[in-house]
Amino acid sequence: MPLHNRDVRQDVRELGALLGDVLEEQTSRRGFRTVESCRRDAINYRSGELDSRQPLIAELEELSPHRQRIVARAFTTYFELINLAEERERVRTIRTGSQEGTLEDSLETAAAELAESNVDTVEQVLDDVLIEPTFTAHPTEARRKTVKSKLRTISTQLETLDERLLTDKEEGQVWRDIDAEVTSLWQTPQVRNRQPEPEDEARNVQWYLENTLFDVVGEVYDELADAIDDEIEDSLEIPKLFEFRSWAGSDRDGNPYVTPDVTANTLEQQREVVLEKYRDQLKRLSGVLSQDGSRIETGGTFERTLEADQERLPGSARTAEERYPDEPYRQKLKLMRERLERVGDVRPGGYEDVDGLLADLEAIAKSLRNNGAESVVEAHVDPIRRQVATFGFSLASLDLREHQQNHTDAIAAALEREGIDYHALSEDERTELLTDAILQDDRVIDCADTEDLTEESARVLELFDNLGDWQSEYGVEAIDTYCISMTEEPSHVLEVLFLADQAGVVSLPEHCGIDVVPLLETEYALSGARRIMGTLFENAAYKQALEARGRTQEIMLGYSDSNKENGFLAANWSLYKNQRRLGEICADYDVTMRLFHGRGGSISRGGGPMNEALLALPNSTVTGQVKFTEQGEAIAEKYANPRIAERNIEQMLNAQLRARLHAKDQPEEEVHEEWVDAMETMADAARQEYRDLLESDGFVQYFEQATPITVIEDLDLGSRPASRSGERTVEDLRAIPWVFSWTQSRCILPGWYALATGIETYLDGGGSMETLREMYDEWPFFRTTLDNAALSLSRTELEIAERYADLADADLRAQFFPRVSEEYQQATELITTIGQRDQLHTRDWLGENLARRNPYVDPLNLLQVYLLNQTHRTDIEERTLRLTVKGVAAGMKNTG
Repeated sequence: MPLHNRDVRQDVRELGALLGDVLEEQTSRRGFRTVESCRRDAINYRSGELDSRQPLIAELEELSPHRQRIVARAFTTYFELINLAEERERVRTIRTGSQEGTLEDSLETAAAELAESNVDTVEQVLDDVLIEPTFTAHPTEARRKTVKSKLRTISTQLETLDERLLTDKEEGQVWRDIDAEVTSLWQTPQVRNRQPEPEDEARNVQWYLENTLFDVVGEVYDELADAIDDEIEDSLEIPKLFEFRSWAGSDRDGNPYVTPDVTANTLEQQREVVLEKYRDQLKRLSGVLSQDGSRIETGGTFERTLEADQERLPGSARTAEERYPDEPYRQKLKLMRERLERVGDVRPGGYEDVDGLLADLEAIAKSLRNNGAESVVEAHVDPIRRQVATFGFSLASLDLREHQQNHTDAIAAALEREGIDYHALSEDERTELLTDAILQDDRVIDCADTEDLTEESARVLELFDNLGDWQSEYGVEAIDTYCISMTEEPSHVLEVLFLADQAGVVSLPEHCGIDVVPLLETEYALSGARRIMGTLFENAAYKQALEARGRTQEIMLGYSDSNKENGFLAANWSLYKNQRRLGEICADYDVTMRLFHGRGGSISRGGGPMNEALLALPNSTVTGQVKFTEQGEAIAEKYANPRIAERNIEQMLNAQLRARLHAKDQPEEEVHEEWVDAMETMADAARQEYRDLLESDGFVQYFEQATPITVIEDLDLGSRPASRSGERTVEDLRAIPWVFSWTQSRCILPGWYALATGIETYLDGGGSMETLREMYDEWPFFRTTLDNAALSLSRTELEIAERYADLADADLRAQFFPRVSEEYQQATELITTIGQRDQLHTRDWLGENLARRNPYVDPLNLLQVYLLNQTHRTDIEERTLRLTVKGVAAGMKNTG
């Protein structure tokens, strides 16, 4: 029996036809014909039936502003619907592969690989692995929440059509509902009329955790347990493997709107959500555990926990006994729900921490097993236990983040009151001062005293003053990580430890309430990793903090700013080298390293297939613990649909289990010296070419004229400003709008520029193409780097990019576009030659995807170029221009 009733072509065709009907109904027959004419011209040019895009360009430019807006809206809506069709196709592929046993990167393949080792090794690998996806509020989600909600409804209806047997009448009713949603979608504003606030962003992240991941994670645990049971005879306990974290509502770097109130509200809201989820789960469990107490022996452990709850909550206990006489499990679950109700309440009896809830669930599980109900435990109790272990009482633990300069300035201002000129001290003097202050009992500054401080310095002290209260209220694990942007010196890390100490969050040697995480993102910081980390590991105060945190050091690597500073190839090589260097440093000091990969959704910001990225990490860095950011539109693409979310989690787990096993077998991967020398040559030349481009006179002006950066800066994508100071420099511009702008112009320069120069320099210097092919075949890092560049090159369209280049002053266009174009052509030829293939990408689905999308993105790009070229735009033209940005983002399935 077939699993599905439809295919992607049918979905695309029927959704497109439905949109056409809605378009005609909501506008006019003439409006429909205009859109159809543009669509046909775009397709005919791509298919070779037209020699030029000029007919399409002329038609777009001759339209009235009102008609141009209809065209922009039609193609934008089309992509929103087609994205759903392609999402459904991904689900079909997953379900079919699962049924046929052909899915790559499955938990079954990971279990089979683990089974080749002894049981002790398997247990150690499982104990070592901890995967921490970290959701950020980085502003790359171009769609409104209202629009996403409507699209999610349509997605559910497509699933009904595809997976259920329906009568003709029932199918007609589903299509009626889809028609209604598409009509409503057409009538809904696509562009936000206000900038989202940090709490909006926190609620957005919370939605995915609450509505998808909460249920999906338990299913992944079950799949892994089943896979391991099938491969390994010994009974193994599956430990906690996942922990979700978030920056939404707590990331202060460059965002003045993230206040202590925002963070407190986020903590409170997340706790309320997860406790409600647990109460619902326990209520459902109560419907299952209806065992007659007179016919079973519940056991001493269970009885003791029940009696303890009856003493805590005598009133609730009487109610439970009256409602569930002779049903001890239901009585217990009723009291557990009451204890959850009282967490954070003024009433006594609530759970003090998540360990209490886990202990109660374990007592129930043990009692059931002793009564021969193992299947009940596996089906109903274990999933809840795993949810509780994963999500705790916080749903997602919050990471705090702030720029290092703000800490320095705040400390300097506070110490000035004590007669100390902190700014005038050398690095060594700062380190000594901070260390002594942390180790002494008396406090040096009062974090509650912000009088006469600048607004920024007051914000820093106020944050630390609140941190202790948050940990007391919500538990240390709810907010126990502090990330420092632009860390370049040991003192930058000690400053945060000092502030936490002054606020009472740290009390060495007994207690350290936070992991202090340096974010290494500049070349100076990355190349100085041993200087920074070695100094810290030898520091008297920091050693005590490290001991208190279990000798685990989290270190964050910044992919985005590293790429923006050094270019694609040089940044990737620098990050690879420095990951190995950090692994060596931590090993030298017997410290467990947890790398935090600051990856964005796009290739140029560290994106790309996660499972391939995890398997390409240097073995010496794979300790089992890994953390990475999930950002913007990538969150929706990965986690909006439960089946796709489950598949993503499964692939992550497959990769990390296998990577940890390989790292245990071979702690140092074999990288030939010849390969390292080749990469050094290529990376140095690529960095020089990239920097030369950025530092050329007129390049910033060219970037501003040949991309829609000025429009993107005004979009209400996120709560945080697009640049750090408002100045127009590449250095000051944040990485997201930098990449977003190039993506819009279909010249995804950050994802490949200078790659060709680097390779050509190596070859011109006597390097061998055979060596490059050997590196591609045998070295996961090099293969992944080239394949990721190939993805960016595949999505680049130079003909469209040339139209944007024409917007620039003639001398700037002549200076830069040929240079960029030549680099593109050379990179394309070199990658296909090294990979020994006819096309850039290695994925058939991508070719189909691009062929389906490109003709429909082109009209939006061409209309955008026309509107950008207008010196005085009307209000409707301004709105249409902003809408084209949304449409191109939907068509490219990528922003920044």
